[in-house]
Amino acid sequence: MTTTTGTAPETRSFEADVARLLHMMVHSVYSDKDVFLRELISNAADACEKLRYELLSDPALAGDDGQPRITVTLDPEARRLIVEDNGIGMSEAELAEALGTIARSGTRAFMERVTAAKEGEGAQLIGQFGVGFYSAFMVADKVDVFSRRAGADTAAHWASDGLGSYTIQPVDPAEAPARGTRIVLHLKEDAASYTEAFTTQRIVTAQSGHVPVPIFLKEKPDAEEKQIADGAALWTRPKSDITAEEYADFYRSAAGQFDEPALTLHYRAEGLHEYSVLAFLPSMRPFDLFDPDRAGRMKLYVRRVFITDEAQILPRYLRFVRGLVDSNDLPLNVSREMIQESPVLAAIQKGVANRILSELDKLAEKDGEAYLKFWDNFGAVLKEGLYEDFARRETLLGLARFKSTAGEGWRSLKDYVEAIKDNQTAIYYATGADLDRLASSPQLEGFRARGIEVLLLTDQVDSFWVTAGVDYQGKPFKSVTQGLADLSLIPLAEGETPAAQASAEVDGFIAYVKGVLGDEVSDVRASERLTESPVCLVAPDNAMDRQLEKLLAGAGRLDNAAKPVLEINPRHDLIARLGTLAEDSALREDAARLLLDEARIADGELPADPRAFSARLARMIGGAIR
Repeated sequence: MTTTTGTAPETRSFEADVARLLHMMVHSVYSDKDVFLRELISNAADACEKLRYELLSDPALAGDDGQPRITVTLDPEARRLIVEDNGIGMSEAELAEALGTIARSGTRAFMERVTAAKEGEGAQLIGQFGVGFYSAFMVADKVDVFSRRAGADTAAHWASDGLGSYTIQPVDPAEAPARGTRIVLHLKEDAASYTEAFTTQRIVTAQSGHVPVPIFLKEKPDAEEKQIADGAALWTRPKSDITAEEYADFYRSAAGQFDEPALTLHYRAEGLHEYSVLAFLPSMRPFDLFDPDRAGRMKLYVRRVFITDEAQILPRYLRFVRGLVDSNDLPLNVSREMIQESPVLAAIQKGVANRILSELDKLAEKDGEAYLKFWDNFGAVLKEGLYEDFARRETLLGLARFKSTAGEGWRSLKDYVEAIKDNQTAIYYATGADLDRLASSPQLEGFRARGIEVLLLTDQVDSFWVTAGVDYQGKPFKSVTQGLADLSLIPLAEGETPAAQASAEVDGFIAYVKGVLGDEVSDVRASERLTESPVCLVAPDNAMDRQLEKLLAGAGRLDNAAKPVLEINPRHDLIARLGTLAEDSALREDAARLLLDEARIADGELPADPRAFSARLARMIGGAIR
């Protein structure tokens, strides 16, 4: 029975996001409920590691209990499971903050995905988000938490049935651990098997056997405890002694993932600086990969003491990598604030990033299929480095893969350059939001007629890195939707027929269109890039690419967009017919404005004035019928 300090428990409501999350946990239909135990043990291990860090500056916090430990106690008679640690512990205010709120960006997006997910995908999404403590409500209809912060004289008790509210109150310190946190799960009837020693030990050793804190099991509250995990740091063992399954178990436990690692990197760097690295590339894309606030997931240890998971060990474009770095050279008493300024960390950052990119290059060479799976998941993020990381740009260009007009598969820039045409001076690309629409863009026609490959770039980051002065093997990148397309030095592909010269009437009509449209466009000119379509829009020579303009305008970061250039195919049958219209024809001005609207539609836009567009179209059709 809990002994309080005389203060009545205070009932509080969960934040709205927590309440929704708990509702999903309480009513969970996901089959893999074992995750709750891994999450609670992971939290307990984190608490022990935080204490290790605090002990560096205040050794007295250890008291008479300096060895970190996690104890799992089973109580079959009362249908309870208890997870206790002797870590840093929490005060009453910290309990309310930690268990009553979710201080995490992307929460709502996560819950929307879980709600919409198929049954088998739910547990994977839960693991991706790392809901930790709340997963206890998948198996428990009530949870009690007793906690006492290291060095504190007071303790607190938190309790909830997961149905929208919780109680919190001070508690007699004798009811809480001498230091740390005790979580008591009152198990649901259908979760009674978690009080069986065999079941619980199997789950702990499989999912949490490699946490860097010893784990003990008590089969009954009054039974002797036995050690079921030794807390040995996996990364300190020789690679030859570690199985693939042990690596995968560590990855899932440390990273909170359910997938298999696509690539495992374990090595020790020696020389000027010594450190160990254990890093994993996921095989699944995290749900919040493109969240602008998403941080990297690499933990920093100093001689096996956890320091922080907030140090920027890897560049942002490698934020999907999970794992840790354990340094021998950083001082144990380094403050978290000063870590980022350390020259030792700078050397580690450089070495680890280079090694990961090198391993990706090896994977691409040895197992192209596996690499393309990786690229499909994380290529859009890796390409951020083309814009941000000048020093590694050449390496990243070599790793990049692209869709193109050469076929349905992925292409490397090496593939592109090997197939480049004589007299071709640039690597051509087109940017857009939809691959199919991009592949059928009228701006590609002249390039396709000459067998010139065009890269089809559909990730938002593509519109930025191509403008950063990038080149590959001396060839600059050039947009097919910007400026003049001078294709005269590249012959037509076999089977393509050269177009006839435009008539004087057509030249006159193009000049007329330019006069009618006025400042709606920056220019109207005959096109060299069109072979099948009558019109298209392109950006002026020195202006921003049109797709980049659209992205910036959509984000409210563009004040004035450049007027587009309307290019007219002087050899198209429609244009030839329009060129023969009498100068005083009532349809001539309608035709000029309809051509601009047609070009806008082909470019994924709407006519500037839909009602006027409809009226002009009706008049043109009516005239044709008469």
